[in-house]
Amino acid sequence: METNEKAAALRIEGLTKIFHLGRNKNVVALDNLSLEIKEGEIFGLLGPNGSGKTTALKLVLGLLFPTSGQIEILGRDYQNIEVKNDIGYLPENPYYYRYLTGPEILTFYGRIFGMTKEIIKERKEKLLKLVGLYDQQHLSLKHFSKGMLERIGLAVAMLNDPKFLILDEPTTGLDPIGSRETRNLLLDMQAAGKTILLSSHYLSEIEKISNRVGILHQGKLLTLGTIPELMTQWKAEDIEDLFIKVIEWSKQS
Repeated sequence: METNEKAAALRIEGLTKIFHLGRNKNVVALDNLSLEIKEGEIFGLLGPNGSGKTTALKLVLGLLFPTSGQIEILGRDYQNIEVKNDIGYLPENPYYYRYLTGPEILTFYGRIFGMTKEIIKERKEKLLKLVGLYDQQHLSLKHFSKGMLERIGLAVAMLNDPKFLILDEPTTGLDPIGSRETRNLLLDMQAAGKTILLSSHYLSEIEKISNRVGILHQGKLLTLGTIPELMTQWKAEDIEDLFIKVIEWSKQS
């Protein structure tokens, strides 16, 4: 996939996060990360477990504070309160009160956003149809499958009609049908003008929908570009071969 030249939805420069664990022990979770994601792009952030992907997302969201570096979202400083209204977030393991139904969950979060009853009603009906849960409105979340929970999580992330979506492992634990449904939903969101930052270690899912990818390892961004570009650059047979070659190169350098 290719995107036209557009403004940056996310611009990161020199982002570093060091965790101080006491007794002069420090862990560098993110090391001088610089990255730009264009508006309307699906960007895949790849890396093995512990590579710094979730730390990077939490820094962008303002859930962690950087040791150094700068973050701009939609042309504004990431700490700007107003920019938070333009962000939707799906964590890797979302937790919702299991005795509430889908509509009740959306109503709850709509109130947190300060939406009127009329807007909440309109958006939750639209979103439940969009994620394929409109006919399950009577079910409490304790009866939801893993795929259904992921889809209600996406509905929550979309509730405020964000311009920029941050999704951490959205297809973890899904069967092939659930993965395809989630993938198609993300493509529909992109078609509606959303920018999506997608963190995952499911390489095939990233390959199918991402405009560009970046590979992180031990907090460092090792390579960046479209998958065809990177496969040519690294002389890789497929995305799995690309991933392994980049990580092995990092270990040897």
